[in-house]
Amino acid sequence: MSEFWIERKVAIFAFNGDPMCVVHALINAIEFHAKGYDTKLIIEGSAAGLIGKLNEAGNPLHYYYVRVKDEGLIECVCKACATKNGTVEEAKKQNLNLCDELFGHPSMARYMEEGYEIIAI
Repeated sequence: MSEFWIERKVAIFAFNGDPMCVVHALINAIEFHAKGYDTKLIIEGSAAGLIGKLNEAGNPLHYYYVRVKDEGLIECVCKACATKNGTVEEAKKQNLNLCDELFGHPSMARYMEEGYEIIAI
């Protein structure tokens, strides 16, 4: 009897800039990664406006944000949303990729085509 491994893949799209929603995107990315999932966090919508604040040491979510960054889980920040929120330069400063393949936004379809389950928060 042969055994095989099916890789689990999840792409978490953080849209909502409410810190209570962002923390859930961060901690779920950490959990999925710890459980062996191929995990990607995509920061979109109003959440893209928080990347500077999340990177500040005094922010209550800083620990989770830095952990997600250090573990390489942030796939990208939406270029259109970072532009709208004035955080494109902050994304570059933090060495975060900017995605823009869907009219300036990351493409959910691309992740699905690559076998990722989509979670939108």
